[in-house]
Amino acid sequence: MIALRLTALHVAALTCLVALQPVRVCAQWWHRAPADYEECAEAAEKSATSEQKNLALAECNAKFAGRRKPGGGYTYYDFMQNRSFDIAGPNPTTEEQKRIDEQYAIYLGNQRRSNLAAAVAAKQPEVRETSLKSDVARVPLPRPKPPTNGDARTGQRPAECARPSLSCEWPHLSEAINDLKKKLFGSQPSKTKRDDRS
Repeated sequence: MIALRLTALHVAALTCLVALQPVRVCAQWWHRAPADYEECAEAAEKSATSEQKNLALAECNAKFAGRRKPGGGYTYYDFMQNRSFDIAGPNPTTEEQKRIDEQYAIYLGNQRRSNLAAAVAAKQPEVRETSLKSDVARVPLPRPKPPTNGDARTGQRPAECARPSLSCEWPHLSEAINDLKKKLFGSQPSKTKRDDRS
């Protein structure tokens, strides 16, 4: 008898709680929830005002990360990598998200290497230019042989140089190079001979 009274008391209390609850009708209980972003966006398009539509679209965007592909399946666009990934459903699974994160780590590594290479390449012309100037100053030029049948300073060619050739034109070339060196690098200090008094 006591058990019956407790059961009746529980039923009465439950009935009072249900009766005192504010009446709330969930409009989606007879509709199924959207399966993906496209279905959600389609429902949002039917909103009464543009403000409601924008709010509904933002909700759809927050709820579904993937977008439906024309041939079937879904794709996820990662704006950080500016790249899309194929995924199985409207949201990436844990494994798919792990793969996307791994690809992002690789992407960041490649970006870092690319930036370092660009920085090195930007400094390289300066280094090359400096080393070329110092190399040119260190390389001794060969001394010209005196012409046998002609004068290099007057421009007369030796008799055997009827046609222009390097061996015949070398004195002119050497003198022009020496003049150019003097103009570019100034006069070179002459080397002093060592005393052999040791």
